[in-house]
Amino acid sequence: MEHGKSGFTEAGLRRVRGVLERHVESGKIPGLVALVSRGEETHVETIGTMRHDGGAPMRRDTIFRMASTSKPVTIAAAMVLLDECGLRLDDLVQEWLPELADRQVLKSIDSQLDDTVPARRPITVRDVLTSTFGLGMDMTVLGTPIMGAIFERGLTPNLPTPVPEQDEWMRRLGELPLMHQPGARWQYQISSDLVGVLVSRVTGRSFEDFLRERVFEPLGMKDTGFHVPADQIDRLPTLYAPDPQTGEFQVWDEAEGGRWSQPPAFQGGGGGLVSTADDFHAYFRMLLNGGTHDGRRILSRPAVQLMTTNSLAPEQQAARHAMATENVHISFGQGQQGGWGYGMAVRTHRSDYAPIGQFGWDGGSGTSTYADPETGITGILLTQVGYTVPAPARLMNDFWTTLYQAIP
Repeated sequence: MEHGKSGFTEAGLRRVRGVLERHVESGKIPGLVALVSRGEETHVETIGTMRHDGGAPMRRDTIFRMASTSKPVTIAAAMVLLDECGLRLDDLVQEWLPELADRQVLKSIDSQLDDTVPARRPITVRDVLTSTFGLGMDMTVLGTPIMGAIFERGLTPNLPTPVPEQDEWMRRLGELPLMHQPGARWQYQISSDLVGVLVSRVTGRSFEDFLRERVFEPLGMKDTGFHVPADQIDRLPTLYAPDPQTGEFQVWDEAEGGRWSQPPAFQGGGGGLVSTADDFHAYFRMLLNGGTHDGRRILSRPAVQLMTTNSLAPEQQAARHAMATENVHISFGQGQQGGWGYGMAVRTHRSDYAPIGQFGWDGGSGTSTYADPETGITGILLTQVGYTVPAPARLMNDFWTTLYQAIP
């Protein structure tokens, strides 16, 4: 590390463990794996069990559904293509995604789908990589015709119907008008899935094959992919979405026969990965290290700087900021970092114990993955409880609050 300083205090790490244990002992978090590193020191905690009613203990190599923490990792495939000039930021995406040519844009967010004006300009690669191409999940406008159409078409994960394979997904996406003009506003989720389709179309390969060859294998991320092989399925815990009213545990996804037990039709960059604490640690350490891992270059230093720097102007990210600060009951307070780079949040103001420049993201399945160049900390916190209740958000908050106190 460039910091000339490393490690944590023993008392600090004890407090981290104590706070994690308290959450598990409360009965609200069945189990967790936490990995923290700084400089040469790496520390792992495994607490609790794979099921809420017992079962096998959590292990360092337990495989988790990474949900939206997939976003900061899958974006690396696009950065590889930028490095190699296979993509340019201001190329028009319609060269590879003809379904997105000649867009119409809603006159207002609650317009009917045919109440539109022509897009002022075509969609660029930059719009897709910065999540500003014009369509996304907006939980503050549920009930509008456009959000209804997105759900009806199966364009987002976690609906009862599985997401269709990528060409059919693109066909359905291409039937919709944009919610906002290209480049005007940050919007969540759909762009991260679109990145995967773009990479696949540019390379002529599946998104997973390209990620595996260029990112996962060079980093030794042997347990990362879009499903869990049958002979490893016992390493995947049950995923719960507790009842928001009663807190009673409800199964969201079983390991055996569940959503990640076979290869999906659609390899979703927005939330499709399964992985382990050590695999994600390798990835985030590579970013902290300016793009190299064990002497091998994965991404160029400028690519890493670009993806981990805020890319949004205030007007582009006004809606994201409003969502995070005015609707904290929806997110339980997560997402208040301010900025957004490529595929990940970037902290642009001091709003908690983490320094400006911290990058990463959280996942709706109870995952939290960040690193920051100022202190050199990487933290990976993995559980199996979804965001239907505040418990996983409170656990994450306490994890980061105590971790930053553990710096000598």
